[in-house]
Amino acid sequence: MRFKVPKNNERFSWTNHVVGKMLFYGLSEQRVKRVINRPDRVEEGVAPNTIACMQVGGSKKHRQEIWVMYQQKSQKLKIKSPKLAIISTWRYPGKSPAKNPIPPEILAEIKNLV
Repeated sequence: MRFKVPKNNERFSWTNHVVGKMLFYGLSEQRVKRVINRPDRVEEGVAPNTIACMQVGGSKKHRQEIWVMYQQKSQKLKIKSPKLAIISTWRYPGKSPAKNPIPPEILAEIKNLV
């Protein structure tokens, strides 16, 4: 199976860093988009003005989490959803501890935008 490099479009912008991480961890473009659209947990990212979202993967015996860190880019045009610059993605073995949970009001606002 060959790795397909994701293309930038009106909704997503992919960095070279995330492409390398997707190749390393065996993640597809569709899997990364699915984590962004239906996260199990959303937290503040490590880098300034970023959001990190997670989805549980694997099995009960070999649990893992798939994380995606992205940043919302401001747009001058009035489009329904803002452009997301996907910065990084990774797999976390096991269950990661919850840090800096985002307040529910902000989560509702993000879900309305996405």
